Amino acid sequence: MDSNSIKKLLRKVQKGELTAEKALQYFKDLPYKDLGFAKVDIHRTIRCGFPEVIFCAGKTPAQVLSIADQIIKNGVDLLATRANKEIFEHIARKHKSARYNDIARTIVIRKSSQKKKKGLILVITAGTSDIPVAEEAKETAEIMGNKVKVLYDVGVAGIHRLLGNKKDISAAKVIVVVAGMEGALASVVGGMVDRPVIGVPTSIGYGASFNGIAPLLAMLNSCAANVAVVNIDNGFGAAYIASLINNS
Repeated sequence: MDSNSIKKLLRKVQKGELTAEKALQYFKDLPYKDLGFAKVDIHRTIRCGFPEVIFCAGKTPAQVLSIADQIIKNGVDLLATRANKEIFEHIARKHKSARYNDIARTIVIRKSSQKKKKGLILVITAGTSDIPVAEEAKETAEIMGNKVKVLYDVGVAGIHRLLGNKKDISAAKVIVVVAGMEGALASVVGGMVDRPVIGVPTSIGYGASFNGIAPLLAMLNSCAANVAVVNIDNGFGAAYIASLINNS
């Protein structure tokens, strides 16, 4: 079922020709597209508010393109994460509007027009080395229709850099804090605001940071009660949650 068919079904509900309960049950039972190597959840927007996102790592360019085609044909936006340049070029040959962020390693194709959500999502990094994960978060939040602002390289080793941006920090509805090393920045930001802070530990750091385990544990043990934590390097997941909060 494409987006036009869905609109027709919804019009039947509006006209009283179909009950909302029956329509909802039908939507829940909609099929997926079986490509053999992948089962594309082409109606995820109906259930979750945003289309299926393609995680490109471990997939061939041809596989990513086949999945992307199924998503795009339904008239929804496409987001692909952890994509290399080869995958992007393969997609861009067919879909000219594809845009690649080589820092975030994301591919975006916009098919829908949407108004920006009212609240602001602020993405903060402790250091410059954390920016790739933060850029993944920014790209995700933006394609989901959010207003996004970034504040990079304001870690606790030079905390005056963070404190000099209190206005932006106070203006945000949700804050995503991306930090490696010891991951202390999430707690510091959490202690400054009365809104949700989503900590993203990164795999950046010297040996004792254990590829992100140290900042992950530090954020999980945060004494700031408004700090929640996603997995190591998961900028996408943090932004997705931030978007849901911003839309609530």
